[in-house]
Amino acid sequence: MPFTLNPLPYPKDALMPHISATTFEFHHGKHHQAYVNNLNKLIEGAPQANASLVEIIQDSVGDPAKAGLFNNSAQVWNHDFFWASMKPQGGGQPTGEIGALITASFGDYQGFSEAFSQAATTQFGSGWAWLVAKGGKLEIRKTPNAETPLTEAGATPLLTLDVWEHAYYLDYQNRRPDFIKTFLDHLINWDFANANLRAA
Repeated sequence: MPFTLNPLPYPKDALMPHISATTFEFHHGKHHQAYVNNLNKLIEGAPQANASLVEIIQDSVGDPAKAGLFNNSAQVWNHDFFWASMKPQGGGQPTGEIGALITASFGDYQGFSEAFSQAATTQFGSGWAWLVAKGGKLEIRKTPNAETPLTEAGATPLLTLDVWEHAYYLDYQNRRPDFIKTFLDHLINWDFANANLRAA
C-alpha cells in the first residue's frame, strides 16, 4: 500500500507564535508531502512495496544503490517524529522519568540544554539534533541530511529537532540559535519523550 502523509498531531496554528501556520503549510504540506510522494514512486512495483517504513529504512541504510529509498523513507519517519517531539505549551524543565535520567546523564537540565543546543547549532548544513536512550543513559546525537539514530544499534530516539533551513527560515531567517532556544523553552514534548523511554 502506498504511504500517506500523516496529519500533524495538532492544528497548524497551535504552536504560534513560536512556529507559524505558514511554516507548517510549507514544511509539512510541501516538504514532508514530497518525501512521501517520492517514496511511493520508488517502491512502486519494487520488493519494498509491502514493507513498513522502518523496514525500508533498515534495509536501505548505507547502500549507495538505495540512497533514494533511504533518504525519502528516513525523512518521512524523521518528520513524523519531529512533529510529535513538539506540543503547545511544551518545553522547559522535563517531567517524569526522563527528568531523573537527564540529571543522571547531563548533571542537570541546564547541562542537557547546553549540550543539545551545541549539537543543534554545530550541525553543519541540513540535519537533526536528537536525544536518545542507549545503555541505560541519555545521549545526544547530531545527524546530517536524512540520517537517523533509528539505524544505530542499541539507540532509541526520544525526541528530535529539525535544523534544516526550511524548518525555521520563514519565522527566524538565519537565526538558528533562536529557533533552538524556542524549541527548548516552549515546544519540547516531554510526554512523547517519556513514552519513547518507556518503550525502549
